Amino acid sequence: MLTSLQKTAFDLLHFFYPHTCAGCGEALPSTTQSICVDCLIQLPETRFQHSAGNPVERLFYGRIKLRTAMASYFFSKKQALRHIIHAFKYEQNKEVCIQMGKLMGEHIKNCERMLPIDYLIPIPIHDSRAKKRGYNQALLLCEGIEHTTGIPILANIVQRAKATETQTRKGRSARWENVEDGFYIGEEKLLQQKHLLLIDDVITTGATLEACGSVILKAQPASLSIAALAWASE
Repeated sequence: MLTSLQKTAFDLLHFFYPHTCAGCGEALPSTTQSICVDCLIQLPETRFQHSAGNPVERLFYGRIKLRTAMASYFFSKKQALRHIIHAFKYEQNKEVCIQMGKLMGEHIKNCERMLPIDYLIPIPIHDSRAKKRGYNQALLLCEGIEHTTGIPILANIVQRAKATETQTRKGRSARWENVEDGFYIGEEKLLQQKHLLLIDDVITTGATLEACGSVILKAQPASLSIAALAWASE
């Protein structure tokens, strides 16, 4: 139990350096938390991982051959998840990204149709963007997934061949043109005859995942699946 002096010091520290929820901005009781219980409860799960032919899988029909595909949550501009994603993409909140990866890991490890998985592969970002942001958010999601599932990560097996413009305001065809021929693989032998799970943060048109996945499939893995944190249907 805190003494009165310790409590005063803690309150002063919290006043000047508040630790708040990435979803709603409310104060958190512990510095080990990044998201409050209320926001966690309200995260809109898709449960796509349990359904063959779910909307994410249908998105890639005729575009790329996948074993399974899923997204953990529905994305909406009015939800806490939007603020959470903004926090790790633009506010350097690495902890919340890893926490969301751990939640993705729970969805993956409890879904028999997705298992077994040999390796996690994060969608790569170009060195210039990684230097500006300080990290690749897809890799942090993988770290959270690995923590929950024990599935190892192949962090640098796929590389960006060029820096691309942001996809945020681009349409489907423009997004594809932006990422076409944008990836290459280092050691293809590591991927052969493996079931690979390609990880990204948000799926909208699927152009980036399609381009990256097409390159991965040329290495002749046993199968390729896709998992994203959020599904932002157009």
